[in-house]
Amino acid sequence: MTRKLCNIFILLLFCLNCFGLSNTTLAAEPRQNKKLSAIEDQVQDLKKEILDLNRDLFILEEELLFPANTQFTVFLSVDKGHLFNLDSIQIRLNDKIVANHLYTEQELNALLRGGVQRVYMGNLPSGRHELIAYFNGTGPKGRDFHRGTTVPLHKSSSPKFVELKIVDDASKQQPKFDVKVWE
Repeated sequence: MTRKLCNIFILLLFCLNCFGLSNTTLAAEPRQNKKLSAIEDQVQDLKKEILDLNRDLFILEEELLFPANTQFTVFLSVDKGHLFNLDSIQIRLNDKIVANHLYTEQELNALLRGGVQRVYMGNLPSGRHELIAYFNGTGPKGRDFHRGTTVPLHKSSSPKFVELKIVDDASKQQPKFDVKVWE
């Protein structure tokens, strides 16, 4: 339902632009008539309202699809990344693959600059669960590196967030995979 409303509003914006009521078209024409200026203001107000409504619909859709009492999210971050170049990650939840991601150079650069990626977001009922994350990439001395980490979880009625963090362990000259569970 929300997708239909979004599509209708996008179509409305497209139609307004096609009929010459957009900002760029009006700026190119001489402003001889006050009515034209009033119409332009109305169109701009309508565009703002549509964007606000679209944002509200997106938030509503997120709340409907992922209610707070069952929400479960997995994030990935990289501390330094000198000892490990990430190629891909796979997330399993209760022996079921829920996420796979193959990284581009831009995504890796963003992670190395302090970015955090939401790898998975879904619904998880209350109770005991097991999260397994597999990391694939290039380790020290350019060798292929495959590592997995297992996290036992207890999901309550509140949202649960898990952060998988790749950290360089200088003493062992290997990457370390830390897991932090947030309530």
